[in-house]
Amino acid sequence: MDILANITEQDYTDTIGELPEGFLFASVKNVGDQDVNVNGVALSAGEAKSYPFVGKGYRAVPFEVSEQSTLRVLLII
Repeated sequence: MDILANITEQDYTDTIGELPEGFLFASVKNVGDQDVNVNGVALSAGEAKSYPFVGKGYRAVPFEVSEQSTLRVLLII
């Protein structure tokens, strides 16, 4: 059986980025001390959110992380 999905986990600090278009599932958690911005919404320290599998790939989701915080991302492409 062929493997179709690829899982990646990565921490982001002091950066502007995005979850890439076409991802199937994502979970993001602010593991730092300051707010981060995910898809235009502030995510406080310790908060998490997910983008569950909905049968199609998602559009790109932007995020912005300050120097004082870290965003942990688990992504299935």
